[in-house]
Amino acid sequence: MENYKQKFIRLSLEIGALKFGEFQLKSGRISPYFFNMGLFSSGPLIKNIGDFYAAALVSSNINYDIVFGPAYKGIPIVTALASSLSTSYQLDKPFVYNRKEIKNHGEGGVTVGEKLRGNVVIVDDVITAGTAIREAVGIINNSGATTTGIVISLDRQEKGTGNLSAAKEISNALNIPVISIVNLDEVIDYIENNPSDYGQHIDTIKKYREEYGV
Repeated sequence: MENYKQKFIRLSLEIGALKFGEFQLKSGRISPYFFNMGLFSSGPLIKNIGDFYAAALVSSNINYDIVFGPAYKGIPIVTALASSLSTSYQLDKPFVYNRKEIKNHGEGGVTVGEKLRGNVVIVDDVITAGTAIREAVGIINNSGATTTGIVISLDRQEKGTGNLSAAKEISNALNIPVISIVNLDEVIDYIENNPSDYGQHIDTIKKYREEYGV
């Protein structure tokens, strides 16, 4: 497993962004684990997030000119990502995000930041129903630009409405690759190979994976 993936999992566990117990999801399922990106809420932590997303994006070899963060959670992610691409990879990639409400005064418009053009990669925390992603793709397409990829933090590898994961459903529906920093299998692998108190949750997670996984 790549070093950046291990660092992401380790840090997520350390700050409690990845936690274990019983958590009811929007689907009604009771999940033995939960990931909360909102806990990456300090300067050093958001810098790390930018670095993790940058590593995943660069290693994916997706062709892109601009990075796009859907409001609201995608906004700090895309900002940190653009900064990391510049400082760590010497890549000057402009960023843009959308408004939830259309602004009719001042500069106006649906988006803030760089004008959408060329190839665009969307970054967000996770994909559940995919509503924010679909909205972002619509904005990008309407501008005449092309969405060439999506990067998320954690792929739960869990069935959505059918037998595919939510990430795979979006990927197939939009014909766009979805890249994750890590997936559930990698989280399990990390915990199994790094003995800790978290190991007590592995059997429960694996049972959940067998029932709802893809």
